[in-house]
Amino acid sequence: MLAWLIGLPLIAASAAGAHLAARRGQRAGFVLAGAGLLVLAGAVALLIIAAGHSPSAAASATHAATAAISASASGTGTNTGALIGAAIAVAGSTIGAGIAVAYVGGAALAAMSERPELFGRAMVIVGLAEGIAIYGLIVGIILIGKA
Repeated sequence: MLAWLIGLPLIAASAAGAHLAARRGQRAGFVLAGAGLLVLAGAVALLIIAAGHSPSAAASATHAATAAISASASGTGTNTGALIGAAIAVAGSTIGAGIAVAYVGGAALAAMSERPELFGRAMVIVGLAEGIAIYGLIVGIILIGKA
């Protein structure tokens, strides 16, 4: 809970700052990159806080029992590696899909402005670029199922 109380205002402030800077006509690319780095720093801080936080006294007995059962069943005490892998798979695929759609969508709009009959073909190619995110989501679901 403490991690959310620290992280959410940081993320909201960086998003609001990026929006205000983009509206004022400053170099939006540098401003958004700085906001992205600020959000990344906040996410790392949240990860450090969450990793170092111990469970509450009421949940510690339940957590110890489930950890003992999962340790005897799978040979490991925690499955954080699978969850972090799922997060990386989903984040990487969505970032890659966003970059792909940006380039493909721009080229599709340029082609459709010259020849409007290319709409169907252009949307198929944009859909293929969006498929990258779905592949990452599937991998993430598989990894969470193994956790």
